[in-house]
Amino acid sequence: MRIFKYYLPTLKEKPAHAKIISHQYSLRAGLIKQTASGIYSWLPLGLLVLKNIENIIRDEMNKSGVIEVLMPCVQPASLWRESGRYDDYGKEMLHIKDRHGSDMLFGPTHEEVATDLIRDTVRSYKDLPLCLYHIQWKFRDEVRPRYGVMRGREFLMKDAYSFDVDYEGALNSYNLMYKTYIKIFKRMGLTPIGVRADTGPIGGNLSHEFHILANTGESTLYYDNKFSELLESEDVESLKNIYAVADDMHDPKTCLVPQEQLNVSKGIEIGHIFYFGDKYSKPMKASVTSQDGKNVNMHMGSYGIGVSRLVGAIIEAFHDDKGIIWPEAVAPFRIGLINLQTKVTEAADKIYKALKSDEVLYDDTEGSIGVKFSRMDLIGLPWQIIVGKKAINENIVEVKNRATGEVKEMQIEEAINRFSTK
Repeated sequence: MRIFKYYLPTLKEKPAHAKIISHQYSLRAGLIKQTASGIYSWLPLGLLVLKNIENIIRDEMNKSGVIEVLMPCVQPASLWRESGRYDDYGKEMLHIKDRHGSDMLFGPTHEEVATDLIRDTVRSYKDLPLCLYHIQWKFRDEVRPRYGVMRGREFLMKDAYSFDVDYEGALNSYNLMYKTYIKIFKRMGLTPIGVRADTGPIGGNLSHEFHILANTGESTLYYDNKFSELLESEDVESLKNIYAVADDMHDPKTCLVPQEQLNVSKGIEIGHIFYFGDKYSKPMKASVTSQDGKNVNMHMGSYGIGVSRLVGAIIEAFHDDKGIIWPEAVAPFRIGLINLQTKVTEAADKIYKALKSDEVLYDDTEGSIGVKFSRMDLIGLPWQIIVGKKAINENIVEVKNRATGEVKEMQIEEAINRFSTK
């Protein structure tokens, strides 16, 4: 993609109302634009990141055997009255009336809809286990939306819902999602820490939050330093049993981990998994016939990942004073190709044509060199190919690694071969 044909409204100055790095860089790099308080339009660059995150999640969910559906944003209040949550959820729920005066709501979550989806069609233990997921927009009317996409009112979430005949099956589903989450976050270049957590308004008695490490995180994590070793093995039972908690869940008096073995780090929550038994299936009459012929309420769990929140969280984890540093797996473009002067256009065009255009953002504008370098560092593409005067006589370009700042000279053909993908 050529920058002069692209919509990339970057900002030179830090917006006064943006208090944290991810909010500042999201606005400055042209990822988002605020439409209303806590509600954002996703601009082309930000949308590419969002879609890359979605694709990783979708790929790993599908590999785990979970089936994708798409449930509606707007839900009838009657389902929430069935479950008993309509009056209890609180002011974060956006209430709506349709033209017939029926009570509706913009879904903050989808447990009720998911339960209703299967209760009339899944009748036997032979139909289980079943796990469905979707990636859909949610709305929670935060009293004080802040931090950009980290805590907005409208947000994109991946939520999955598991249905099992008994606790043993539900625990297997829970463990599968725990392991799948580790794979998802590691593919994004992140280090996920799964901590024991409260279940909140969703309910249940088994719950883990997934956080990523970030110096500017809003949570404080306390975890055994053996966690990192176990993370590589993806041993779910060991990971669940190791000491790892956040904020007020940590009690120094009851923590048995030696002080020298206890890591204390800042983190950002990016996912949450719950097992809640028959909290929804019982009141909503979602039951199946068990193997011994009894009618039993399905055991359920739900599993969420904040897709749009991850954009902000990744920026918080990967940035410097020049801008964003995208992990390659989620970057909007893999390469920033910078043409420093008109005389080298032929060489720069050659590189652009040789590489996949959807992996390259080509800056062949007539702006100053300083502006080009600053803009490319700000938007944080993993690699920069810099085409200057050496390209004319010596056939040499510079290749810069955005994360390390390392710059290497390469022959043009070498650079093309380095970044060519089949």
